[in-house]
Amino acid sequence: MELSRRTVMASAAAAGVAATALGGTAQAARHTPGHPSKGSGGRMPVKELFGKLADGTKIYRWTLENGGTRLKVISYGGTVQSLEVPDRHGRYANIALGYDNLHSYVIGTTFFGATIGRFGNRIAKGKFTLDGKTYQLSVNDGDNSLHGGAKGFDKRVWDIEGYTDRSGFGTEVGVRMHYTSVDGEMGYPGTLKVTVTYALTACGDWRIDYEATTDKATVINMTNHTYFNLAGEGSGSIEDHVLRIAASRYTPVDSGLIPTGELAPVAGTPFDFRAGKPVGRDIRAGHPQQVLAHGFDHNWVLDKGITDEPVEFAELRHHDSGRVLRVATDQPGVQFYSGNFLDGSLVGPSGRSYRQTDGLTLETQHYPDSPNEPSFPSTVLRPGQTYRTTTVHSFDTA
Repeated sequence: MELSRRTVMASAAAAGVAATALGGTAQAARHTPGHPSKGSGGRMPVKELFGKLADGTKIYRWTLENGGTRLKVISYGGTVQSLEVPDRHGRYANIALGYDNLHSYVIGTTFFGATIGRFGNRIAKGKFTLDGKTYQLSVNDGDNSLHGGAKGFDKRVWDIEGYTDRSGFGTEVGVRMHYTSVDGEMGYPGTLKVTVTYALTACGDWRIDYEATTDKATVINMTNHTYFNLAGEGSGSIEDHVLRIAASRYTPVDSGLIPTGELAPVAGTPFDFRAGKPVGRDIRAGHPQQVLAHGFDHNWVLDKGITDEPVEFAELRHHDSGRVLRVATDQPGVQFYSGNFLDGSLVGPSGRSYRQTDGLTLETQHYPDSPNEPSFPSTVLRPGQTYRTTTVHSFDTA
C-alpha cells in the first residue's frame, strides 16, 4: 500500500481551512511590553541576519507574530529557534529548546527545532528496497539512518519567503520554506522539491504544512523536531508536565530502536497516556522497552489513524504556568521522545544547560522503518503525486 489519499491527493487549501478551524482555543492574555498581544500580528515577518556559515553563506532569522504567539525561524535547517507564548498571567516565555548562535546548530546532533527529512526517524541498516532496487542511505545512528542521514534537511539551507494572508478566518502570518533535494542525496532516489509552511493563525495557533513532489519513486516522512518545555526552556525537567496521547498501541523496538513490526497494546504498561498523566510518573518503571530507549523514545500508533484533516491527538499541560499545548495531525503516528540523551553539555538561550528530560518532542509522522515493514502504512511517493500533510499546535492557558 502506498501513501494515503490524504497524504497524496488532498488539497492544500482544504488543509489550511481545516487547520484554522481547529484554532480559537487560546485565551486572551494581558500584554507584556516587548511581546505580542492577542490583538497583535498581521504584519509581514521580520528578516534579520542570524550568522554566516564557514563558506560565507548568510543564515537569516525570520520573526513571526500573530494572535499572541511569537515564532522565530532560521534558514539553516528550517529550524524553530524560539517559540514564545504567555502563561496564565500573560507572562511570556520561550517554550522551545534551542541555541542563541548558529555554530551550535551547525555542530549539533540533537535536531533542536529542525525540519526533518527526507525520512523522519530510523530506517534499519540504512537500506530499503523499492520497485526491486535496493538503496543504501547515509548511516548516522549506529547501523541505522536517522532523520534523513548525516546531512538531512536539518543541515541544509532553506530559501524562505515571508507572507501575510487575509481571509474570512482572519490574518495569517507565515513563512514558506523551499528546498530541492537532488537525486541520490543521502542515498535517496529522485529529485524531491519540498515546500514547508510555518503559519501563525489569528488565534495564535502554529500550523505546519508540508508539500513535496518527486521525479522518481522515493520514500518520504517529514516532521518537525521541536523540544517543548511549557515552563520555559532552561527551567528544568518536564517530568511534571501532564501528557495525554490518544493511542491504544505503540511500536516496540529492538536494541537499535528499530520497530519489531508489532503493534503492542499500551494497556498495563508505562506507555499508556490515554487518560493523561505526569511524564515522570512511570518514566523509570524499568519496562524492558524503556531500558532500551533510556526512557520514552517510541512511536505511538494514533487511534484516529490517517485522517483527511488534522485531528487532535495529544495535550500537554504545565500546572504552575497554566500553559497548555494541544497537537492535531493527519498522520498515523507520533514519536514521543523524553529528552533521554540530554547530558548537561548543551546550553540554551537562557544560559542554562539542558539535562535529561529537560524537554520533550511530539514528532507527527508515519511509523519508523516503514519502507522495510510492509504491514505499516506506506511512505512511497511517485511521480505525479503530491505529498501533503499538516500538523497544528494550539496554545491555551488554564
